[in-house]
Amino acid sequence: MRNISLKNVGIWLDFKIQPENEWMKFFDKLENANISECFINANANQLDCLISLAKNYNLNIHGWIWTLNRPYDEKPSKNLNWYSVNKNGQNSYEYRPYVDYYQWLSPFSEGAREYIKNNISKISSIDGLSSVHLDYVRYSDIFLPINLQKYYNINQTHIFSEYDFGYHPNGRNSFKNKFGIDPINIVDAELLKKWKQFRCDAVTSLVKELQSIAKNKNKKISAAVFPYPEMSKEMVLQDWSSWELDIVCPMNYHHFYGGDIDWIADSVTKGIKHKKSDGMYLSGLFLKALSPSKLNEAIKSCLKSGADGICLFNDEYLTKEHIKIIKSFL
Repeated sequence: MRNISLKNVGIWLDFKIQPENEWMKFFDKLENANISECFINANANQLDCLISLAKNYNLNIHGWIWTLNRPYDEKPSKNLNWYSVNKNGQNSYEYRPYVDYYQWLSPFSEGAREYIKNNISKISSIDGLSSVHLDYVRYSDIFLPINLQKYYNINQTHIFSEYDFGYHPNGRNSFKNKFGIDPINIVDAELLKKWKQFRCDAVTSLVKELQSIAKNKNKKISAAVFPYPEMSKEMVLQDWSSWELDIVCPMNYHHFYGGDIDWIADSVTKGIKHKKSDGMYLSGLFLKALSPSKLNEAIKSCLKSGADGICLFNDEYLTKEHIKIIKSFL
């Protein structure tokens, strides 16, 4: 008999065009697996439909939003001054770092911010939505995790200008007005720290505005974030420790970082202390990299390290054997 129980299980999934009865079968599967939190990448109409279908299930539907990374989004593509800019002066629509779907808007662009806020306002207006779930609420990766560097055949021993984003003209001008120097010319270590925090703060101020929109419509805010704040600030300029999230889902994808189950435990320990006092910490786990036995170890490790539960990426990799492991913690 186990002495720890798993009370909160979430899963990330993409909306699929399929008959209602197929969705009902899928919801049956999730409920049977004790999965209650569904973070669904879908538009407002699709989310509204799924909430209606899920009303007879013990499921909470969250609207999973790609916030600053907006690939193949027509309106931003007609406003190139909305996009994030790297130190070489290239915008993220015309120069897409690492992968084609990396098309990042800038938190320094007022047009981009208004567009994002309008999107969040629409999602927040959906009756029955459990939370607005922010993802990609950061900059493009300055540094990739070690195993992704190997995958893309990149050796990031230092900051490369092409991957160093946040140099939108508005941001550069604002920093210069405050500190008297264009950040592109900074060599002083202390000023570099200020420039890093300045870019983090631009994202944080956007998150605060999105929180206000959601809370005015009685919706919670959740987010998928990098594992723990010290890492997230260094790798993607994301200072989530200051966001006061209702639900935080750190993506503790150990295999990206060359770690094992102990790495997950360490990440949870470092991140859990930054959650909101009355918030929920769901440790993100990458199912494809976890055999059923490893999932068993990972769940134990997360719970013993203080996590309130887990969130699984994603439904495509959820097997019957995984479900048996999850149910064994009931």
